[in-house]
Amino acid sequence: MIIAIDIGNTNIVFGGVNADGCVFTERISTDVKKTELEYAVIFRYILELYGLKKQDVEGAIISCVVPQLCPIIEKAMKKVTGVDCLVVGPGVKTGLNILIDDPGSLGADMVAAAIGAIKHYQEKFIEPVPIVLFDMGTATTVSVIDEKSRFIGGMILPGPKVAIESLSSSTSQLPHISLETPGRVIGRNTIECMRSGVIYGYASMTDGIIDRVEEELGRKTFALATGGLSSVILHNCRRDITVDHDLIMRGLYSIYKKNRKQ
Repeated sequence: MIIAIDIGNTNIVFGGVNADGCVFTERISTDVKKTELEYAVIFRYILELYGLKKQDVEGAIISCVVPQLCPIIEKAMKKVTGVDCLVVGPGVKTGLNILIDDPGSLGADMVAAAIGAIKHYQEKFIEPVPIVLFDMGTATTVSVIDEKSRFIGGMILPGPKVAIESLSSSTSQLPHISLETPGRVIGRNTIECMRSGVIYGYASMTDGIIDRVEEELGRKTFALATGGLSSVILHNCRRDITVDHDLIMRGLYSIYKKNRKQ
């Protein structure tokens, strides 16, 4: 088993992965103020919670979009397990053919998710089709992978929580609310209207993005989603979208194995 760590802006996903898939995953709040020791204590507790010892950990891999936190997490993992972390970035072989203007600018989390999508979905299709991949977190990213497993581009937009927090913070009369699906589209009070606007608005936008990508590519696609907010939004979409919360973890496992074979 290896430990896969996806360091995001809001949460850190900490998981154990082997050839069969995820053994466990846990979410930790991202906090750049925490020390190496504080993260080490958390990691050790999680491993103990699942009855795992340092000897059970073969290696570790990290994808990170919070650069200042990466070395802290690396040292914490070394302290707890004794293994060195492979960090997705320059010099790490992923096998992903990236056809954007600056391939080096593609986020490590998007690389890992794309690899997971290719390895666990596209390569198993009888006839490969393009994939539209949504990762719904603090930001919502959309990755488009063509039928030849090439990353050809995508989109970045504010995530649902960012949108609703911005709405509340930037207006004097709108409250801070939780993201819950309202019982109807046409809200009858302020909170219902806000929830409907964000939930059904993002669901409609997701459907619309798939429509426009298919129109641009000139063919049908396979829609896939991951990320902490994917279930809330995609439950209200009209398009058929597969949700895989372990996609990045499994992508990181594939990248780890590819580099350890070198």
